This record gives sequence, structure tokens and C-alpha cells, in this order.
Amino acid sequence: MSADYGSELAVVIVTYSPGETLDRCLDTLAKATSRPVRVVLADNGSTDGAPERAAAARDNVGLLHTGGNLGYGTAANRGIASLDSSYGWIVVANPDLEWGDGSLDTLLEAASRWPRAGSFGPLIKEVSGAVYPSARLVPSLGRGIGHAVVGRVWRGNPWTKAYKQSDTSVAEREAGWLSGSCLLMRREAFDSVDGFDPRYFMYFEDVDLGDRLGKAGWQNVYVPSAEVVHIQGHSTARSSNAMLAAHHSSAYLFIADRHPGWRWVPVRLAIRAGLATRLRMETRKP
Repeated sequence: MSADYGSELAVVIVTYSPGETLDRCLDTLAKATSRPVRVVLADNGSTDGAPERAAAARDNVGLLHTGGNLGYGTAANRGIASLDSSYGWIVVANPDLEWGDGSLDTLLEAASRWPRAGSFGPLIKEVSGAVYPSARLVPSLGRGIGHAVVGRVWRGNPWTKAYKQSDTSVAEREAGWLSGSCLLMRREAFDSVDGFDPRYFMYFEDVDLGDRLGKAGWQNVYVPSAEVVHIQGHSTARSSNAMLAAHHSSAYLFIADRHPGWRWVPVRLAIRAGLATRLRMETRKP
């Protein structure tokens, strides 16, 4: 029997020594919605005390220790699982996020226009003001290989432009997947696909989720009238090589999952070798 989901709103923020960015995220969240909102900090082993201070200082913020650095998707799953079914609307967000005024209410308003949408994503700006391509196509084998092989050296190549939807107007529309750095979801949709795949430690967990939501009959909707700013890389800058390795590992997992069986063995081996070569090139010391 399916759960009887309520209309309450919760925000799950995955933390890993987020520093001062967490306070800014929570301060701006207060202006992002007029609705009561419960916040769960799903903490992956912070050592800076920021999650503890935030939970102690704010009545609507709770702290959930995951027990270790379990990765983004697994921590988000645990945060969401800690909420009862009255919370029918769930946001998963990074702690280094600044919410635009009314941005979360704008995302919720879009839900009435898209009754079959399971996830909604805002326009995400970088600190520089540049718009991050956060609503993309699901990477096919051809687009994925083309983007991976030449994306760094040929910025305007057709595979990267197609994958990132670079030529698509900034308008409310359906997308293949939406950035997990700020994602509003119907709890019903999220639970229907069993949430994030825990095999993805970091990166591609949002690509995989968007793809599985689409295959289950839900839509992923980009809502650029809602704006947030993402201060990227705060918690990962200290271990950039490790993050690059995680990115390449997740990319292989995503492609391999969608091309199973013996007849795809040569393709999987070629992709693994290509990704390993690219990783060596990107992590080698100058």
C-alpha cells in the first residue's frame, strides 16, 4: 500500500564540514518560502562544528549523524527516511547554497502546472553571475563519449552543447535530469524509485535519479523563474583529485548500468580505459 503523503515541506541538507556557508544557506532559506519548513542536516562526519551550532541555534533545524562519510545520495536518503509521511515535499540541497527571495515558493507553485512532475530545479547561478547548466539531457552513449573525450579541449563541440542544452532558451521546460545541488521533489515520486542509488558516492547520483524518474513516468521540470546561487566546491576543494576519481567512477557506473550483458563488454572496456586515461591526464602534476 502506498503512503498517504501530506503537504508539509522539509529541506535535507547534506553536510561535510560546510563552514560558514551553512549559516548563509539557512539565513536565505528563511526568505525563500513563506511556508513552515523543517530542515534536516544529514551530516557525513563534519569536524568543524558547523552543523552542531546550526542545529542548536535554530528551532526548525535538526541534526542527523550518518555515521561516516557515506556520500551525497546515501546521506540524502537517510535524511529523507527520517521524515514521516506528512512531509510530502522534499528538497535536497547543498550547504553552500544561497536562496533567492521566494525561490522555494516559486518551485512549489510550478507543481500545480506540472502534476506529473516528480522533481523541480531552479536556475542556478555561480558566484560570478554565470548561469550553470543545471537542466540537461540524460547522457546517451554517443553524447557521453563525445563530451568526455573532447569537452575539455573543444568547448563548443556539438556533443557537449547538446548534453548541456546550451542552445536551449532559459524557459520552464522538461529536462532529462536536474542538478542535485538544489532539487525539490514530490515524496511520492522519490519513494517510487527508492531514492538515490547508494552505489554513487558522489556525482551522477542526480543524473541517475532523473533518468529513473523519467523511466517511471515522472517528469523533471526546470523552473528558471526560481533562482539560487551555488558557491561550488567548498567541501570538496581540499580533495579535488579524489573528487575527480569519484566523478570518473560514477560516470562509468552510469554508462555500464545502461549497457549490461556480454555484447556490450567491448564497449564497457573501452569506456573504462578511456575514462582512466582522462583521469590520469587531469590529475597529473604539472
